[in-house]
Amino acid sequence: MKENPYHPDREMIRELLKQYDNLRQGRSHSFLEEEAFEKIIYHFEENEDMIKALEAAEIAIEHFPFSSALLIKKADVLLANRHYKKALETLEQAELFDSSDINLYILKTDAYLALDQPEKAVTILEKALGLFEGEEKLELLFELADVYDDYEEFDKVFDCLKMILEQDSNNEEALYKICFWTDFTGRNEEGIRLHQKIIDDFPYNELAWFNLAASYQGLKLYEKAIDAYLYAIAIEEKFDYAYRNMADAYIRLRKYKEAIDALEKVTELSKPEDVIYEAMGHCYDKLKNFAQARFYYRKATHLNQEDSKLFYKIACTYFNEEQWESCIKQLDHAMRIHRMQPAYNLLMGECKLKLELFKDAAQYFSNVVRIRPRNASGWEALIRCLYKAGYMDEALEQVEAALRITNEKPLFVFYKAAILLASGKTKEAMLQLENAMTRAPKLLKKFIELHPSGLQNQQVVDVVAKFKRNKSI
Repeated sequence: MKENPYHPDREMIRELLKQYDNLRQGRSHSFLEEEAFEKIIYHFEENEDMIKALEAAEIAIEHFPFSSALLIKKADVLLANRHYKKALETLEQAELFDSSDINLYILKTDAYLALDQPEKAVTILEKALGLFEGEEKLELLFELADVYDDYEEFDKVFDCLKMILEQDSNNEEALYKICFWTDFTGRNEEGIRLHQKIIDDFPYNELAWFNLAASYQGLKLYEKAIDAYLYAIAIEEKFDYAYRNMADAYIRLRKYKEAIDALEKVTELSKPEDVIYEAMGHCYDKLKNFAQARFYYRKATHLNQEDSKLFYKIACTYFNEEQWESCIKQLDHAMRIHRMQPAYNLLMGECKLKLELFKDAAQYFSNVVRIRPRNASGWEALIRCLYKAGYMDEALEQVEAALRITNEKPLFVFYKAAILLASGKTKEAMLQLENAMTRAPKLLKKFIELHPSGLQNQQVVDVVAKFKRNKSI
């Protein structure tokens, strides 16, 4: 219901309550006007005494039985007490006396929604739209948008907000809301047209520029999005969300230095947030400034100790610098939170492999295989580990399992060829190599990485040469 305009001062309400109590008790009292009853009911509502509010409403209607305003007030109290059907009956009665009060339709909507009848709520509001203009019509459109949201008619939410902005281009509430719904419904082209028209009429509306930019961003038109964000922050230089989104657009364009500048502005304008520090760390990571990346990832961990991914990202920076022990320490932090996360086990296995702790590495790689058996990365790492450790029988056993479970991926045919060759089974190795080259010749590099000395074997050279003559590798 629309906000009640009655805010009587304490002395006035004290006097009104005294006269009202005299009326209830049958004592002599001054005549109470209709408006006085509304103030009394409002007072009880404000004090959350709904029983007294309802009693006051009923007494008021006894004295003013044809008052639409008092009937609507009673319906409002009934709704607060969850008497939805009684509220609707009261509103029907009020409508007979005056159908021009917007609260009539808003309260009916609330009642039907409470009764889980959103279709009737929509019908009421759509009918009411034709009866009102100006601010009241905008209020009904906001109500209708909320109903459609509850009803999960999300495109119609967008339509309502669009209608509001077509009538009131500077409506902040609608501008804020339509940004979300444009993205949610994917109606970015319409969003662009709508906000371009608003900007034509009101070129200094920073929210319209922001929404235009967000629509461009939704279509992956990042350069245009950045231009629009720049206009938004030229109008409102402390528009932190424009800097946030602009940073994201720069990251999508791999312009990491520009993204960092935008993110630094966000840190100046708003409270510290782990996601902002994480994004800054990501940018420095991409620029291969691993020390600075760690600095920001650590700042993020100070704000969010439970995000294992942040510790993993710190570990990755150490891995890229070949600091295996430091990488392991960070992975220990991450795995205390999520012990069986495949990516963490995979990286831990790689660190152990670099330190030639083959059994430990094989255990971590086995974890990955067990968690995601159809994913090739775990099998590849496990087989490579066993091969480098010199466990050829185990490596061959695992490569057979990998072929069976991953539907004969060519990578594992190359690995089988390498293992057979290293085991002295040259004839079988050549058959597997020819099979692999037939299926995926570009993966020959994987064979060479696993078994570099293979290129010193004349039979291997002959097989490769034969395929080079026939196909482009």
